[in-house]
Amino acid sequence: MNPFEQRSVQIKDTIMDWSALYPIPYNKMTVDPYTKVRIILMNGIEVEAVMFKHQFHRNCPNNDLRRELALSRRIEQQQQKRINWLKPIDETQLETTIGYEHVAVDLTAWLAQNEPNSYVKQALDFALLEDFDHLYRYSNLLDLDAQIPAQQLVKSYVDITPGRPTIAEHRFPFESVKTPVDFKTADIRTKLNTLIITAGEQQTMNFYMNLGNTYYNDLGRQLYQEIAMIEEQHVSQYGSLLDPNCTWLENLLLHEYTECYLYYSFYQDELDVNVKSVWELHLQQEIAHLHKAVELLQKYENKDWQQVIPGGEFPKLLQFHDTRDYVRQILGQQILLTANREQYTPVPELPKDHDFFFYQNKVNHDVNAVASHNVIAQHQQKYNVDYRAEAQINPVHELTDRTVDNTTIAR
Repeated sequence: MNPFEQRSVQIKDTIMDWSALYPIPYNKMTVDPYTKVRIILMNGIEVEAVMFKHQFHRNCPNNDLRRELALSRRIEQQQQKRINWLKPIDETQLETTIGYEHVAVDLTAWLAQNEPNSYVKQALDFALLEDFDHLYRYSNLLDLDAQIPAQQLVKSYVDITPGRPTIAEHRFPFESVKTPVDFKTADIRTKLNTLIITAGEQQTMNFYMNLGNTYYNDLGRQLYQEIAMIEEQHVSQYGSLLDPNCTWLENLLLHEYTECYLYYSFYQDELDVNVKSVWELHLQQEIAHLHKAVELLQKYENKDWQQVIPGGEFPKLLQFHDTRDYVRQILGQQILLTANREQYTPVPELPKDHDFFFYQNKVNHDVNAVASHNVIAQHQQKYNVDYRAEAQINPVHELTDRTVDNTTIAR
């Protein structure tokens, strides 16, 4: 599939009316978890598209170009509303959150397994273990507060067990800054992967930032607040991998290409007929946006699209599948890693005056005030054990005890 070779419609002809914009929500009891994963990710991709075009608009002096951005941005806004409103009324905030962390685990693992750049792969593997732990913490909150086992929501698609403990994830801000990728020489998979993961993590960050304070009790509010801070670190890490030397119009082309790639990928695998029709229509809209981006790049920078995306044909499509074995492998190998400026280092190998320990002592000096620990401790106090749903026992021996929350490993 090469979207540059597809027939394009006029963007203005894809404006939707209210009946088209308000979709039929999925049934939370019967929906396939991967349908939810796709919806959550595409919501984040569309939010990124909207915010990117707003920033482009604010940094562009040419009103003719700004009008073109305004037109396609309006369609992106409609797409985002249509996707986000697929969520049903009866799905709670915390149930949706389990879906967000399921996205983070399976998306990150898939991207890491299909990433040719070893430096980018290490960044993906590193944050993977942290989002994996977030799924475990929120699942314990769900069982504690609503007596709903999270496995009902994710089925057997992903394990629920500790990852790198959230308490160990809090790092000095300098450590989130990584070396950017050179998009002029990078594989198209690396360009797509970095754009996709940045948008996906940004959506999680935004969701927790804006809705975390609406949870109905203090422990839940505190957990959202803590994990929202980690999501900020992840967005900083992934965003720093993007090539800062790309022009606004090159970035516009890459954004539109990424959206075409994802809508086409998800159309192939979608089981829900209603949602599949959403992906189909949005793909046609994004092909129109992509062709307009080609036109604008040529007009204002005198560049052909092949200079940004050689060939144009999609690489291997993004297909969600069981990544449990891969996650277990990385957890067993990298549990002790922390960020160390542009690299990653096992915590025991850091000098005693490292910023990691300074920051940990600032925010986590009182372990009993750390929400991610308290959620597990309260579940253990009430039920004697934590909540888990494991196909196999945790690969890290120190994390196998279900009666005590480990707050020392990787710290």
